[in-house]
Amino acid sequence: MKRILAFLGLAAFSHGLLAGPQINVGVVYDYLDGDKSTFLKRVFNGGGSTAFVKISILEILYDADGTSREVPLVSQADGTARDGLMASPARLIVPANSMQGSRFLYMGERDKERYFRVRFIPVVPEKEDEFAVSAEEREAYKKNLSAGVNVLAGYGTLFFVRPKNTRFDSVIENQPDQYRILNNGNSVVVIDEFKDCSISNEQDCQPTTKHHILAGRAFELQKQAGRHYQFKLVEGNQKKSLDVKG
Repeated sequence: MKRILAFLGLAAFSHGLLAGPQINVGVVYDYLDGDKSTFLKRVFNGGGSTAFVKISILEILYDADGTSREVPLVSQADGTARDGLMASPARLIVPANSMQGSRFLYMGERDKERYFRVRFIPVVPEKEDEFAVSAEEREAYKKNLSAGVNVLAGYGTLFFVRPKNTRFDSVIENQPDQYRILNNGNSVVVIDEFKDCSISNEQDCQPTTKHHILAGRAFELQKQAGRHYQFKLVEGNQKKSLDVKG
């Protein structure tokens, strides 16, 4: 089936030079709930040629001072599989104006929350990439891409794996000059659609932002006189709209 999809995508070039692949992976943040072990992620190709996409995964580790580092996944103690998040398949062939999905499977303990960087990288297929295409098809693809100016742009996303026994406990401290939300739970809390606007002029607003509060950490807002802050506090599937005035 993969060979058929690849052939159809490559054959499109016989009708004239088309634009290169342009992938879209949807939202940048994904969350695996504590009672789930799999997650389906779809990749859309809105370009004019087939996209060959490799998926890579690194784990994000946070140090005590708040800095983070990305490390490769390691095998479980019994050597049966990698400990962490896996993508199946890890290579996608996505024809032009089509969509393909990869299922993410989490393997490992769920006693604490874990974080992963997932990258979706369009590539020109090489023999070692293990895409199901022939040498002739690879060469035809390279030739047609080189005939135009094409940028193979990839995407990086963040994947949060919640603990099995997820617990939310957000503590709000509203002081005259400061607004603080402390995450006393064991899973990430989201400050979504955060808006900072002037009370007297609704058109005077800062760009809308999103913030993540990891377990044991806090979100702090220094209030400014004459400003109005609106956002949604998201704890798993629960959302609460909050207003704060400076």
